[in-house]
Amino acid sequence: MAESFYKSLDIGKDVVATRTLLHEAIPLTGTIVSGTYGVENIKSYAHGMFQSVYDYPYLSSSANHIFDITVGVGSQSALHASINASGQKSKKLNIYNQMSQVLVGYDHTGSLQRFDEDGDILAGGTKLDDVIFLNFSRLLTKDEIKKGTFQLTLGASSSYANAMNQTILIQDTSGSDGFLVNSPVGEYGMLFATNATGTPLASNDIKCGLLFYQAGVCVLTSSVLQGLLTTAASASSSGTNSFSDLLTGSTIDTFANSFRHRINNLQFNNTVELNSSVYFCRINHNEYNYSTNPTYLNGSKIRVKTQSSDLPVSYITTVGLYNDNNELLATAKLSEPLKKTSDTEFTIRVRLDY
Repeated sequence: MAESFYKSLDIGKDVVATRTLLHEAIPLTGTIVSGTYGVENIKSYAHGMFQSVYDYPYLSSSANHIFDITVGVGSQSALHASINASGQKSKKLNIYNQMSQVLVGYDHTGSLQRFDEDGDILAGGTKLDDVIFLNFSRLLTKDEIKKGTFQLTLGASSSYANAMNQTILIQDTSGSDGFLVNSPVGEYGMLFATNATGTPLASNDIKCGLLFYQAGVCVLTSSVLQGLLTTAASASSSGTNSFSDLLTGSTIDTFANSFRHRINNLQFNNTVELNSSVYFCRINHNEYNYSTNPTYLNGSKIRVKTQSSDLPVSYITTVGLYNDNNELLATAKLSEPLKKTSDTEFTIRVRLDY
């Protein structure tokens, strides 16, 4: 401890607030999603409203939840009236309404808004009424999905057995600078589908969904596998069912199983927002040259001096941050003692992360 117990910091000059964005690449291969562990890493529930995907068999203590898959059909969808008794009509409608309530919100009349293809809700345009939801775990997305890094490769071949003979790439190509902010949950961008491998597609960069960055939710139109870019994909090994058939006549679990079968690769970068306060502790040449530590003296004399003409010496090892009542709030340790004499000055930079 130096001879002056406390030194005030000038908030305007000595304290600076900073923000650092840390990113981590998250690769999810199709083998994890659709087959590495069979179905042991896929958890279905008695309520049948969504399916969860884990990176290991979900009964393992080391398993981590990756994302949930579900599907919603809005009341204004052309398929809604065709959903039969075994198609979980009410559940698919409830899921659509719940997700739109959270992600899109209500209009000025109090009516629930529908997902809009280009995000320009007021201008009308194409609505997404039968959609696939991928809800990513907070463990993966952290504070948000980094804009412009999302990529989902889907097998789009009409053959179920050879689903990857033709693939389409779905990505938020304009996410870094073309995102929208008119959502209750923060920023979101449009998803575009383009040809990846196989037979060239008739069109490229077709709008096919929305990606909500902070919420970590991908909203994908089911038509991406129903002829949006290619011929309609088969949703079963028999080849007799399309994804439209599953939407109207099968459970959410059945639809999720068929959709997982066509996930070839999924990757994005997450974001951790690290806020910091940086304190510049400035030590002038005439400060902190002595110590009140009892071992500093021997017989009332400074033991670190061998001659009376020697300069006083102290060693700085710790910086303490105090409040206005001189109550210690935080301490910062130096990697090694810092020698301080009357002919030296220092600025010690202390960073407090939160």
